[in-house]
Amino acid sequence: MLKKSALRRIITASLALIIVSILYFFPDTNNLNEIKQTTTYVSVNTSPIYLINKDNYVIRTNLVIKTEDTIDKIKELLNALIMDSEKSEYIPKNFKAIIPKNTKILELSLNNNLLKINFSKEFLNVPKENEEKLIEAIVYTLTELPEVKQIIIFVENEKLIKLPQTNLILPNILDRNYGINKVYDITSIKDLSKTTIYYIGKEEDLTYYIPVTKINNKQDNKIEIIIEELKSSPIYETNLISYLASSVELLNYETLENQINLTFNNEIFNNFNNKDILEEVKYSISLSLKDTLNVKEVIFKVDNEIIETFKEN
Repeated sequence: MLKKSALRRIITASLALIIVSILYFFPDTNNLNEIKQTTTYVSVNTSPIYLINKDNYVIRTNLVIKTEDTIDKIKELLNALIMDSEKSEYIPKNFKAIIPKNTKILELSLNNNLLKINFSKEFLNVPKENEEKLIEAIVYTLTELPEVKQIIIFVENEKLIKLPQTNLILPNILDRNYGINKVYDITSIKDLSKTTIYYIGKEEDLTYYIPVTKINNKQDNKIEIIIEELKSSPIYETNLISYLASSVELLNYETLENQINLTFNNEIFNNFNNKDILEEVKYSISLSLKDTLNVKEVIFKVDNEIIETFKEN
């Protein structure tokens, strides 16, 4: 009797195991569809932000943004630029914000690409040596958004017309023409020329970009200036890096509306067999052209073949 009972239990357990195995290896397609329908994908949005590095340059890196709404993006970016704000934990290691701590954003308005920002009085507590960098970081961060082209800054409802410590007069309306990390080499205040060149910075495993606006009286072709500057190591600042080899030659270029076509010799390839260009080279050239000539797209060619295309915003 015990043997028969034990045998029945063994047979029952074996059948249950077989059934479970069948369900495991051949699941019901309806259940699979239900699982697929309940699966959600979270996309991560980032936006460029301009922070301060250990060498006190205003640098370009990226910040994770939680919203798609333009005004909310502006608030997030501005909060990240405020020292010791709730967004401080999201700032990449070894970089720092520049807007004085406890500064509040009293009001924001955006109309026809003109952004007006009203800060609390703490905004004026910026050290003298960082006054221009403060304006640069705000202007360059927010004008990365396609909806923002120009900015006016107010403090406690009064328009900021000069910097508080140096009394330097600000333009009536701020835009990227203000420049960033400015270097002057001028013989006259007339016929000034501005060229912004993006160099490369490295911080552990993070690559970022350091824009430098060079102001002089030269009226040379800016495309050629950018390529030549990036090909040569900056003697005056050894901590500004470029990966563009000196053997690279710009053979031709074509300027169209919002687009520049660049034709190089094959020395621009990082790997000739794969016909690829270093990401750092592509970004250094493209960001420099975008800022200096206000273009949206840069196309890289070798032997009339399109190798890379850069397009932002």
